[in-house]
Order: sequence, then structure tokens, then C-alpha cells
Amino acid sequence: MKQERGREGISRRALFIGGGLGIGLLLSWQLWPRKYPPNMGQAKGEHIFGPWLKIAEDGKVIVGLPQQESGQGVYTALAQIIAGELGADWRTVAVQPVMPSPNFANHLLARDWAPAFVSSKFDPASGGEWVESAVDWAATRNNFVATGGSTSIRQFEQPCREAAAAARALLCMAAAERWDTQWENCDTEKGFVVFGKKRLSFAELAAGAALMTPPRVLPVRPNAANALSGQDLPRLDSPAKVDGSANFAGDVRLPNMLFASVRAGPIGATKLKSFNKKAGRKIAGVVSVISENGWVAALASNWWAANRALDIMAPVFEARGTVANSGKIAAALDRAISQGKGRSLKVEGSVEATLSKDAGTRVFRADYSAAAALHAPLETRSATAHYREGRLQLWMASQTPDSACAAAAEAVGIEPRNVILHPMLAGGSFDRNFDNQIAAQVAVLSQRSGRPVQLIWSRPEDIMRDHVRPPALARMTGTLNHLGQVAGLSVKVSSPSALRQWAGRLDGGSASEAIANTADEFDPLALAGAVPPYNIANITVDHFPVGLPVPVGPYRAQAHGINAFFIESFIDELAYKAGIEPLSFRMQMLSGQPRLARCLTGVSAMAGWDGGLAGSSKGIACHSMAGSHIAIVAIAKTTEQGVRVESISATVDCGRLINPDIARQVVEGGIVFGLAQALGGSTEFDAGLPLARRLRELDLPLLGDTPEIVVEFIRSEEEPGGLSELGVPAVAPAIANALFSASGARLRDLPLLSRGM
Repeated sequence: MKQERGREGISRRALFIGGGLGIGLLLSWQLWPRKYPPNMGQAKGEHIFGPWLKIAEDGKVIVGLPQQESGQGVYTALAQIIAGELGADWRTVAVQPVMPSPNFANHLLARDWAPAFVSSKFDPASGGEWVESAVDWAATRNNFVATGGSTSIRQFEQPCREAAAAARALLCMAAAERWDTQWENCDTEKGFVVFGKKRLSFAELAAGAALMTPPRVLPVRPNAANALSGQDLPRLDSPAKVDGSANFAGDVRLPNMLFASVRAGPIGATKLKSFNKKAGRKIAGVVSVISENGWVAALASNWWAANRALDIMAPVFEARGTVANSGKIAAALDRAISQGKGRSLKVEGSVEATLSKDAGTRVFRADYSAAAALHAPLETRSATAHYREGRLQLWMASQTPDSACAAAAEAVGIEPRNVILHPMLAGGSFDRNFDNQIAAQVAVLSQRSGRPVQLIWSRPEDIMRDHVRPPALARMTGTLNHLGQVAGLSVKVSSPSALRQWAGRLDGGSASEAIANTADEFDPLALAGAVPPYNIANITVDHFPVGLPVPVGPYRAQAHGINAFFIESFIDELAYKAGIEPLSFRMQMLSGQPRLARCLTGVSAMAGWDGGLAGSSKGIACHSMAGSHIAIVAIAKTTEQGVRVESISATVDCGRLINPDIARQVVEGGIVFGLAQALGGSTEFDAGLPLARRLRELDLPLLGDTPEIVVEFIRSEEEPGGLSELGVPAVAPAIANALFSASGARLRDLPLLSRGM
């Protein structure tokens, strides 16, 4: 095996950033606009106060939000930040999704995922501040508006506060003019500007205030924990979701609209070979059949007729080249580690030295694996489009809306500026909505039919088109010294370069092209979560890239979800081999990690941790990501029906909480998602197709399978950390460790019990 450890530096002029930041764009450091006009719609009686909000003459405060709301509560949390800084009355606050704009570029996600867009020979972290500035510049210039990576609050809290502070200053200026005083003497509270006993409502001041110019230095409140931030305010999206008035892409209804279903072949170099068009046209309600090289769609007066027509037409596809097969995937992962070239993300000390006979250590090895997992959100990919006279309106949920517009525009031969996107609520996502292929399909269908079209992928189609969580194999080697301490740790992970593949597809590349172009490219993001938080003097963490004939891409918790399983399960193995109680074993290695250590001690007290004694059925695990920390204790055992998880307890430190109730919901949702990935959610492949085609075939936990979940937060004034993905990674290892405690069997594959005990 050859090991590449060197890093190649590059100059500014050699930095290429791609995907949502512009594939093939050479950063040229020219002068570009630093300010962009707001792009919020303005109805009669509404007055715009910058890109983030407008105030109506009836007193309503309308917050414009670029982030996709898929159940994580981002609409409420960001609106809460703005309303609190503004001094608004929460009962008057509403939200409105807005079109992508450079004002909303997600610099934090661009920085976090920059390794996916640059040459694999270059480490963005080695470039210093100029690389960070270049990424920010490119993200703004190329409209990198994206929801993902648990970044929404971390990226936008300060811009939201500044926008609200500017609006507050303008309202105070308008009031001060009437009261003949300095605006700095005024303040706002509950929807009013106040000065002593004088009060004027936002409604009375909005028109005049919107015409004024804000001060150069914005009066941001000294403490982010304002009158609303940190409160359990009701979610803004709940009433509409409860009464059914909330609109998703599949709820859009347009005059003369057609409903479409589509079928495509296996991923790769696939060609539509034949289909019985005449038989499909005989189905009642079918209006037309439209085919492209790799797919065929039926359009009808209702979706069920369209989908039935595709069944009758029985399209046949021809796939060339290698197609996905689970046995061959497993062999390729093993071959990559055994014979391929690896590259190190982290090297400290000498693991090799601890493996020698003279080191006086005990050596332990284990292989762990994770199967390809499906996103399987409740809402399959859905979109509605109306093409007319060279312009396209598009209704859909997307985590990269500007790329959705670009994909649709390219498909019908128009400029992206001629696409108007109406961002919709998402019925879940788990990063499924990073895929914008449906935007291109629905645009073509509307253009060629000459009518508005709503396209909904069937569940089998959604699964077959999924960019799955990458299959992975981890080869773990650990050494223990005579004191039972970890002397050395080697972590070798073979997996596809998931985010590099996604970057290649994001800018229009096909799935097969992205797979081929990234087959041997090192991806540090594939090792996210693989560097343990523990102080280990001798450690190496290596990635062995492998090209597999299955598309992979972003997935909730990214690589943290599988790498935490590898790390925390193997650490538990080492604790058992050392004869040391698992909590104590971890704690002795956590110097310099006080927040994570506090989570561990907190959850152990909350869950009545007993040391994970044989037969106790308790397991423990912890993880840090996105500036947040979590520790979990699970109680689980095997039964005749499979694994039964009885309870999951979690202690979380995610810094300052914007809305504690939503934070709890998000962590609980992440834990349930982690439970699903521990026990199911995956599929095998044969002949290029996933064997699972329905939700019932994914072994997802039902309501009756969901254990008691208890979440406690460590209150902190640290900056807010990410939450949307935090609940996922530590669940599977905690359950696996609990099952070892219950039965003495060590399960090393995800999903658990996938290969028997």
C-alpha cells in the first residue's frame, strides 16, 4: 500500500472553486459590488427595510428568509432573532420565503465545504485568511444560497441582528422627528417606539422610516439574548401545518395544469431503449407522453393516471459500463484500503512505533462498515413549473435554489435570470433536496407540453434516483499500554468522495461523470467526525477514496453519522479490552474538552449510568460537531423481533439557545433519525438498482418502536452551535455498545444486525 502524506501549496491565481461557487471559475480578484438591492416582493402598504424585512402599515413585521424550512424550525428561529433585536411584538411577525440573492450567501457552509470544490492536492486550511476571503467572495459573487451543514443560525444570526438594528434605528429616527429629540434617546418594545411616556407604533412610523438612511454604525443591542431570544415562542409554521393550509410543491394548483410522473433507468450511462407509447395513451386521463434520452414521462389530468400509464408502457433502459452490486461494492471498499492509495487528514506521533513488539503494547484490530443509506423523506421530490414565452416559473423546495434555477434554465435553453423560483416548504429533506434534477425535468415537460406541469416522483423513482449516504469501510487498529491507556490509534476509512461528487453534479455534470472524476480524489470531508476528540499521542486518520457505480452525496450529519459509529464503537471495544469502565476510559482522554466532558458526566447522572456492566443493556457514546456537543446513553437489547431500544437519554451543549423548545424538537428528531439509521434505512444493490423500493422495505422504526427520549441542555452563553444534525451521530454507537452490554456480541456493521450477530 502506498501512502501519500505530502501537501502541495498553491498560489492565489491557481485556486479554482467550483460547484455552487462556479465550476471552472478562476478567482480574479476584481472589484465587484459590495451591496445588492433587496429582492423581497412589496405589496401595497408594505415598506422594505433592507433585504431581511419589511414593515406594513397595519403593523405586521414580515421577515424574508432564504433558508429552506424542512421542519427544523429555521423560519421561527431566524424570525425570532430579528423580532427580538427589532423590538417587535411576536404576535405581529410573519415570514416570507425569498428568492436567492448574494445578500444571503452562506459563507459558513461555503468555507466548511470548500474542500469539495478545490483540487484534491490542495488543503484550503493551509491557505490562511486569503483563502477564507476568496471563498466568501466567490460564495457572494456566485449566489451560493444554501441550507445545510447546521449553519443557518451560525451564519445568519449576526446579519439578522444587524438588519433588525438598522430598521430599529430608522423607526427611532422617524419617531424622534415627531418628538423633536435625538433618535438615540428612543428605543423599541413590543411593536412600539418609546421615549419616556411617549409611544408610537411601528404601523404609524413605517412609511416615513423606510425613506430614511440608517446610521453608518448600527446600534446592535449589546446582548444577543434580547427580550425574545431564548424564549419558547410558538413556531410560525405550526398553525398552517396543523390546519392544512401550508403549501408544498405538490399542493400548487394552476389553471390548465397537467400532472406528470416519470421513469428513468439505472444511474450511469443509461439510454431509453423502448416503451409502449400507444398503450400508455389509452389510459383514461393521459394527455401526452414525453421522452428524453434517459427518461420518459406521462402527463395526465391526474397523477395516478400518469403513473399508471408508465406501468403500462413498461419502459426498457439500456445501461452501459459497470452497474451497482452490493457484493462488488464491499469488495471495492476492501480493495481500496488493502491496495489503494490513502492520504492522511491527521498524523501525530508514530502509530507504527506502538505496534512493534518492543513497545510492550497490546494490539487490537477491527473492521466496521456502513451500507448505503437512503434519505427517504416523507415528501418525494416534487416540483411545479410554468413555461411561457421564454420565461419559467418554478415552485419547489431546494437547499440550493440558485442551482435549481440554473438547472431548469439550461434544460429549456433560457438564461437563469428568466427563471422565477417560488421557494416552498419541504416535507422533510435530510439533504435530499440538494438534488435539483427534478427542476430540469419539470421545466422540459412544461415547455414541450405548452402547459403548467406538476411533477411528483413516485417513491420507487425517488429511491432509484437518490444520492445515497456513501457506503464505507473502516479498518481500525488500536494499541493499549500496560496501564490500559490508548497508546496509538489508526483510523483508515475507504469511501467515495461524496461531497466532491455532489459538487460535480451541482454545476450540471452527470452522475456518471461526477463518479468518474472523483474516483481517486482525496476528500477530507469524507473523514468528518473520524478524528476523535480524545487526547491520543499517536494517531493517524486516513481516507482511501474509491469510485463506486452509485451516486453519493450530502446526507444528514454527513460523514459524522458513520465515522462517529466507527470511532465510538471501537473506543468502547478498547475500554473493554483494557478492563476499564467506558465512561472513565473516555474521561481520562478528554483533557481540553470540558464541554464534551460535561455532557458525558451529565448524561451519566441523568440516565443512571451503571458502567455498562454485562447484562445491563446500557451503552454510552458522545460526539462533537458544528460547535455543539452531545453525549448519549441508550438502553437496548435483542429480542425475537430484532433490536429493541427502550430509552435514549441525551445531554447537549449547543451554546446559547434561540428557542429552547425548537432546539429540543430538533435534537429529538435527530435522535429518531439516528435510530432509523442504526436499525434500517439502507439498501443493497443489484443490476444497478436498489433492492428497496418502498418505505416499508427500509426497516424504519414505527411509532411503537420509538423509545422514551429524554434531552437535557447545558445552559451556556457560548455562541450558538449547530443543532439540526447533532442528534444523529452518537445514536448508533450508543445502541451498539448497549447491545454488547446486553449480549456480549459486538456489532460492527450499519445497520446493526445487517449481517447477523
